[in-house]
Amino acid sequence: MKRYKIVHHTVYNFPEYVQLLPHTLRLRPREGHELRIESSKLDISPDASLRWHRDVEGNSVLIASFTEKTMSLTIESEILIQQYDLLPLDFLVEQTAVDYPFHYSEEDRVMLSPYLTVTTGDKRLQLQQWLSSIWQKGEKIQSVVLLQRINQRIFDAMQYRQREEEGVQSALQTLALGSGSCRDYANLFMETARRLGFATRFVSGYIHPNTLYVQSGSTHAWVEVFIPGAGWKGFDPTNGCIVGDQHIAVAVARLPESVPPVEGSYYGAPGSTMKVNVWVIDAA
Repeated sequence: MKRYKIVHHTVYNFPEYVQLLPHTLRLRPREGHELRIESSKLDISPDASLRWHRDVEGNSVLIASFTEKTMSLTIESEILIQQYDLLPLDFLVEQTAVDYPFHYSEEDRVMLSPYLTVTTGDKRLQLQQWLSSIWQKGEKIQSVVLLQRINQRIFDAMQYRQREEEGVQSALQTLALGSGSCRDYANLFMETARRLGFATRFVSGYIHPNTLYVQSGSTHAWVEVFIPGAGWKGFDPTNGCIVGDQHIAVAVARLPESVPPVEGSYYGAPGSTMKVNVWVIDAA
């Protein structure tokens, strides 16, 4: 077991007094047999009324509502977790899914259908060429090995670029540019894997500092693939690895734009600025 402290500070400044509309916060890690929350603290200024709920994916979502006008918004989250996912390669795959191609059971496909839908037209030549460079019809390969190949291919072929602007590049944009951020890499992985028939979902979270990892000690994004027998397994194309104890999932979604850590709007003059600081610290 490992213990981590996650500190996430977000500050918005406005050019004049504004009225904040409700803001949605996704800062609380997803709890389960691999991760437990030991303690958490959240400070928001100005004062807000808070309402928690779980969305359709089971993510913990906080709605913060404000009454007073303000020239700034500060959100400070501090969470202590226990991480148990120390052996990420220790999993079993159902015999029917060991080798690719395979087919999900009818029952699984009913639940997984939203995660199998590709978002770019099938006739895009660039995507077809990219796909054929990874796997050719008739090639015998194990399913997990193929997924690792996609992971490694993106890691090797793309140049990491930290992007401050909002939004996620399409798979075609990332291929054309040959570069992207962690969320862009994840989107390209999802599009590639879905075209091969794998159910995938986007993951937003944190990664612990490590000299082997790009984008360490900050918010991070990767992908989970549903593998029969193993369940949802994480793949991180930004670092070319299978997700393990360094990764801390906060929210999952069918589409990458659905789970920003903080989102909201306000009435008032345009021109707001935002500053985000994140630390993931060993607490052992």
